[in-house]
Amino acid sequence: QVRLVESGGGLVQAGGSLRLSCAASGSIFSINAMGWFRQAPGKQRELVATITSGGSTNYADSVKGRFTISRDAAKNTVYLQMNSLKPEDTAVYYCNVVGYNSGRDYFSSWGQGTQVTVSS
Repeated sequence: QVRLVESGGGLVQAGGSLRLSCAASGSIFSINAMGWFRQAPGKQRELVATITSGGSTNYADSVKGRFTISRDAAKNTVYLQMNSLKPEDTAVYYCNVVGYNSGRDYFSSWGQGTQVTVSS
């Protein structure tokens, strides 16, 4: 079983910054990609940013130039640096990790979610 633990959410004023972290642990053989999604009240969950094992990144248009995703492969940890935050960034942010466990079975695990609130 693969477990994800997120941290770093909170309340910040518009224009401020936050850094989210997500650490994966458990029976991990390899990680293919790690990413962040978010879900605002009354809206569907949407992709924010992803990073592959090769380091390729992908961002939602709404966060390009403001958010940066990175990872520490040795720690199985992914980060999301969020700068120039806007009230519309307010949401619960979820970490997602996909890969293969020690039994060579594919897995896709989700974190418990961390609240990010941006006040105007």
